[in-house]
Amino acid sequence: MKTVKKRTTPSVLTDPTIFKSYDIRGKVPEQLNAETAYAIGRAVATYLGPKTMAVGRDVRLSSDELAERLISGLTRSGVNVIDLGLVSTDGMYFAVGKYGYDGGIMVTASHNPAAYNGFKICRADAVPLSGEQGIQQIRDIIATGDYRDSSGVGKVMPRDIADDYTAHALSFIDRDTLSPGTIVIDAGNGIGGVILPGVFARLPHRVIPMYFEPDGRFPNHPASPIELENTEDLRKRVVAEGADFGAAFDGDADRMFLVDEKGRQLGGDVVVALVARALLEREPNATILYNAICSKMVPQTITSHGGNPVKTPVGHALIKPLMKRHNAVFGGEHSGHFYFRNNWFADSGLIALLVCLEVIGRARKPLSELVAEIDPYFRSGEINSTVHDTQAVIKKIRMHYKDAEPDLIDGVSIDFGDWWFNARPSNTEPLLRLNVEASSPELLTEKTEEVLALIRGKKKVKSA
Repeated sequence: MKTVKKRTTPSVLTDPTIFKSYDIRGKVPEQLNAETAYAIGRAVATYLGPKTMAVGRDVRLSSDELAERLISGLTRSGVNVIDLGLVSTDGMYFAVGKYGYDGGIMVTASHNPAAYNGFKICRADAVPLSGEQGIQQIRDIIATGDYRDSSGVGKVMPRDIADDYTAHALSFIDRDTLSPGTIVIDAGNGIGGVILPGVFARLPHRVIPMYFEPDGRFPNHPASPIELENTEDLRKRVVAEGADFGAAFDGDADRMFLVDEKGRQLGGDVVVALVARALLEREPNATILYNAICSKMVPQTITSHGGNPVKTPVGHALIKPLMKRHNAVFGGEHSGHFYFRNNWFADSGLIALLVCLEVIGRARKPLSELVAEIDPYFRSGEINSTVHDTQAVIKKIRMHYKDAEPDLIDGVSIDFGDWWFNARPSNTEPLLRLNVEASSPELLTEKTEEVLALIRGKKKVKSA
């Protein structure tokens, strides 16, 4: 199909702040609306120059309209569109990789509240666009109105990937090793409630569903399981039902968190360690990536099981290219993103859950015992502080601990043996994010207060 560049009137519809480090995201309709979606479709077509793009959407109330206008922008530019309908974000990545499309777009705001929506975009082989490599260029194309035009209009073809994606996800485990048990799963009224029933119909487990009804208002709690308040119902239900464990998914179902049989939520880095141990049994000496704020028990577990741990910055658009560069079998983040080489290096909360099912089935132990074997540490969780100049505060921290060797892979990390911390700036807000880990609760409290005092400047701190 012949295409030409056509200069049009610059758009005034798009708030430039919606173009983030890893995706496009904002409030509807204040920042994102149908015309914005159309402009993004045209700009993606201009930037990537694809022949065929896959488009999926989550259950948000605005997703249908935004997807429709996004698709119109793509087809107006001569791009054929594979309409995946309601899918998870990792299902969209699967479709792009499996069927060889030139890219994909997921209409979702992930874990954000119901008033938000957005777009996650990837090129061929499910390689994500990032702020510097794609997102900013799309923003600039919209600002200038310098869109690709076409002598023809692309076609829209629906495709149901449910069976293929389920089979792909199940290929990561040996179902003969699974032990029948009871799992409570909280889909958060997100897309997980659409995809999970078909998966567990092929497994021996009894699933107690929570909030599986797709509802873009997210009436029960925000679909963001990294915050403990959003898994309170799940944690109570696991204990009340005497379940083996629980799992929670975010709104677009690409992130997953576990709750043990005692009702305690596990950090994403604990899941990283569990999955890493399982995959290293199949592929000894493999490389596994983990981000800069994962617990020390992650690299320790990888090393003790014969693997090669590699630390990375935080963020999926940064980790996925590193996965490919290192040919890593697996990678994971504290935030519940888990990446698999045999999944086109893309992340999948579903695949991570399935591997954990296999780990627990093989071990014949409660989840809490499995975790206790690998995790002796105590963690602060992420503590955010509003600061005017994040780099100045990081410099101040480095000067205070000047006798220690800093790790600058993402913000600043310093390890003192029995405790360590990472302080890193937010990519989107004037925040400094602090994570502290220590060998005892008392040391954790002391050192968290010490570093926070440096960040917030509220009191004197002891010298290092």
